[in-house]
Amino acid sequence: MSLIPSIFGSRRTNVFDPFSLDIWDPFDGLFTSVPETSSFANTRIDWKETPEAHVFKADLPGLKKEEVKVEVEDGRVLQISGERSKEQEEKNEKWHRVERSSGKFLRRFRLPQNAKMDEVKASMENGVLTVTVPKVEEKKPEVKPIEISG
Repeated sequence: MSLIPSIFGSRRTNVFDPFSLDIWDPFDGLFTSVPETSSFANTRIDWKETPEAHVFKADLPGLKKEEVKVEVEDGRVLQISGERSKEQEEKNEKWHRVERSSGKFLRRFRLPQNAKMDEVKASMENGVLTVTVPKVEEKKPEVKPIEISG
């Protein structure tokens, strides 16, 4: 997590993170009167590295696993995307407040060389998506003791 506050609005992008593919667009929202992004569109994802794997967790309340895609792109890029549709307004209904977010989201993460991209697993439980990317086992150098004579 960046200790420097973002100067690009509410995004929490760490400019020093070599794995981040989030790109700031200086023209974003300039030509539209209503911002198209929502808090759902800016889905936050946690990425932790354990000795065995890279683990990604995303809170996606209200989404079904059929509405979420997890893909590997260009061999090393993990892509997580999905969409929550807006509820249709019926003629006999009167909305007083709409606070729940809707829209699309897309996040990409470039993974390091030690990731086994052919063994990626994803699961979704209680609105939390967990993606696990196992790591290649590091080969420890073989140490051969040498007897000292004399």
